[in-house]
Amino acid sequence: MESVMGAALAMMVMMLVEGAMAAQLMVGGSQGWDESTDFNSWASSETFKVGDQLVFKYAQGLHSVVELADESAYKSCDTGTAVNSMSSGNDVVKLTKPGTRYFGCGTPGHCGQGMKLKVNVAAGSAPSTPASQSSSPTTTSGAAPSFRAWSPLFLLVAAVITLFVLDYSSMC
Repeated sequence: MESVMGAALAMMVMMLVEGAMAAQLMVGGSQGWDESTDFNSWASSETFKVGDQLVFKYAQGLHSVVELADESAYKSCDTGTAVNSMSSGNDVVKLTKPGTRYFGCGTPGHCGQGMKLKVNVAAGSAPSTPASQSSSPTTTSGAAPSFRAWSPLFLLVAAVITLFVLDYSSMC
């Protein structure tokens, strides 16, 4: 029974560490993927790292997300050479390696009007919010909170509950 509890604890610790290091970031904050959002300002207020996920939320049919091939395609809004195209209204992009990634809206005219995003992905375990900002899950200046702040707490509670249940079941 001790080996089962040890394995469960080890699994929970690994999940806690992974959850603490990765974040789900709502592109554009509380406004989402929308023409009224200043994506340059939003991106400059975030630090993106390998393992993070970008969540594009928007009205399906009104917008889409196109991953652009390079900076030239980003600057000219050349959606014809797209690396990937998504249109679900709730698209998730995992940042799997360091470097720069480029996104634009595939709806004609939207990218040219500023509905585009340049993301510089850092290696390592940098926080998803700058050090000068609080990492608490409170919302400030209209930005949606990062899920990074809640993940460790949730996983810690899950680990404690799991251990309690395992201990209780061994007494029965």
